[in-house]
Amino acid sequence: HRIILLPDQKKINMAYGQYGASGAFPPGSGGGAPGYAAPGSAAGAYGAQAGGYGQPAYGAPQPNYGQPAYGAPAPGYGQPAYGAPPPQPGYGAPPPQQGYGAPPQQQGYQQHQQPPQQGYGQQPPPPQPQGQSYAQQAPPPQQQAPPPQQQAPPPQQQAPPPQQQAPPAEQPAPVAQVKTVAPQATPDAAQSAQQALNPAALRQGALVDMLKGVQLETRGTVFPAENFDSEADAEALREAMKGWGSDDKKLLALLSSRSAAQRLQIGLMYKTMYGRDLRQDLKSETSGHFEDAIKRMMYDRPHFDAYSLRKAMKGMGTDEAALIEIMCTKTNAEIQEIKAAYSEMFDRRNLEKDLVSETSGHFKRLLVSCCQGNRSETTKVDMAKAKKEAEEIYKAGEKRWFTDESAFNRILSIRSRAQLMATFKEYRKLSSYDITRSIEHSCSGDTKRGYKAVVQCIKDRPTYFAERLYHSMKGMGTDDGTLIRIIIARSEIDLEDIKDRFFDMYNKSLAKMIKDDISGNYKRLLIAICKEG
Repeated sequence: HRIILLPDQKKINMAYGQYGASGAFPPGSGGGAPGYAAPGSAAGAYGAQAGGYGQPAYGAPQPNYGQPAYGAPAPGYGQPAYGAPPPQPGYGAPPPQQGYGAPPQQQGYQQHQQPPQQGYGQQPPPPQPQGQSYAQQAPPPQQQAPPPQQQAPPPQQQAPPPQQQAPPAEQPAPVAQVKTVAPQATPDAAQSAQQALNPAALRQGALVDMLKGVQLETRGTVFPAENFDSEADAEALREAMKGWGSDDKKLLALLSSRSAAQRLQIGLMYKTMYGRDLRQDLKSETSGHFEDAIKRMMYDRPHFDAYSLRKAMKGMGTDEAALIEIMCTKTNAEIQEIKAAYSEMFDRRNLEKDLVSETSGHFKRLLVSCCQGNRSETTKVDMAKAKKEAEEIYKAGEKRWFTDESAFNRILSIRSRAQLMATFKEYRKLSSYDITRSIEHSCSGDTKRGYKAVVQCIKDRPTYFAERLYHSMKGMGTDDGTLIRIIIARSEIDLEDIKDRFFDMYNKSLAKMIKDDISGNYKRLLIAICKEG
């Protein structure tokens, strides 16, 4: 061990050697430093203590050697007991400061630098070797501070499991709904849906197969009245027509709010109660187009069409537009009902013979074909046949100098709606025009109008009737026959759809155009049927 003498102690030793061990001033003879007395003197023997001063002999350890300097903390103050682990500072707390007066750190140790923070998942630093001084062992609390930072993330990682376990509690409800409510798809339906979702299948018209058995919902404006009482209605009509004049507003309000079947029941009850024909009484109390509209409202649908057909062919000339509108827009069942009603109303006349006698040429052949009511009603589509017949129509029309109307007549008269839709789609791929535009270029006259009516009704029936209504009121004058016929005939079928198409096509409501074109009770009756204004 190396002995370090403090400055004050050194002065004391020098003074002691100068004045002697006795401490007298001046020193006695033979005085010297303690431990170096004169030969033969007991007081100066080696290792003897200085008399009365209390200082240790030469070579003895200095008192308080190894004690901390003045103001330094006592040994063990604030330090853990021997063998105890060093204290862990709090999370985020600064590293412990070195005590005042402690021995300096070894050169090269970065005392004032914060040790680098360890990333999550890194290994802690290796422990310090034994035998180092207290100042060298002080850094471990700084290096051990990161473990609380490493242990802090696990609670954050354990938090998500409750969030992941939450959904299972919500899963049982949908499962129960699927088992009890949702129907299971059949293999055929699943295959059809998969085929329809395929873009290639969509281009080939496979989506039509999914419409098998689906009836498109139509919307009329006149519905059967609730709590219907034919006796009360017959009495109300009689009161409205009794005496001088008639209550036209009451008549049209009652008749426009009853269905055709209910109006027939009212007519039967009226004849039973009063022995008078309601249709004849209405005719005598009304006039003009209002009379014509009221009289047609007293027929059911088949008899209404039969009456309109006979009126179109009776007398001089023929209303070909009415024939096209009725014969080219009906279904097979409707055609059979019209034929039966026509024979019943007009002394067993044959509708087909009357059509042949009043028309000619390819237009006559088209009406005769429609009169058979034999169009295919299947929903299956043969794409090979659709491509083949599209080529036939293309070659019979645009590719020829003279049009072969027989090819048009054959395909448009016998094929189903689904098959014709596929044929029209294939035709668009071959020609630079739509099938309607090609008919306009290839055909003429009533034949052209008949083919266009068939095509338009195959595509969208309400659009055809909206166009007919617009042209009946466009320009000077009004085609009252067409206006009355369409409004009354379609009132229980699809007049709401026709009104929507009319507004989309001409940016004007049907009711507004009727108000601007006609007047009087005639106008009020048609507005009441349209359910607008």
